Amino acid sequence: MYAVIKTGGKQYRVQPGDLLVVEKLDGEPGAEVAFGEVLLLGDGADVTVGAPTVAGASVAATLVETRKGEKVKIFKKIRRQGYRRTKGHRQLESVLRVTGLTVGGKETKWDGTVDLTTKAELDLRARNLAKLVKAADVTPAGVEVETVVAKGKKSSPKVEAVVVEHADAAPVEAAPAKKAAPKKAAAPKAKKDTGGEA
Repeated sequence: MYAVIKTGGKQYRVQPGDLLVVEKLDGEPGAEVAFGEVLLLGDGADVTVGAPTVAGASVAATLVETRKGEKVKIFKKIRRQGYRRTKGHRQLESVLRVTGLTVGGKETKWDGTVDLTTKAELDLRARNLAKLVKAADVTPAGVEVETVVAKGKKSSPKVEAVVVEHADAAPVEAAPAKKAAPKKAAAPKAKKDTGGEA
């Protein structure tokens, strides 16, 4: 079963389990969202077209994240006048996971679980740069980490981590370094006989 819904001035064809990117919606990640403007319903060969919407139909979804979209560059130029202007724009968008369709008494649900992992974190994992690990997982026992925010030369703040060891914690000894094996001397090369007199 599928439906065509209207949100943010656009129309989307959805079915349970789809990942949908729409114009920004209000709500926190994990919030339930319902769309009442269902323009069309399809179930195999049966198609129900609304006038303008299908009565008693709704689509349920879960908000995964709200983020900025890809950057769009706006460039203006008037030739021979020295006029050039460049601007950039990133539209706010919401990512949704469609969880179910309801029509009258008939309901179609998605049986999967909604993963709230953001696209930024998935991109970092794909590039093997996932540094979004909790400090408790990395910090050894007996060591406390304090975060210090210091103003740089410019207005942007610089965040530094200061490690504070407790006095009762035993110092960790470094493993002894291995000595490198001695290099073998290369055998001297024999001179070629050129066939001339010495």
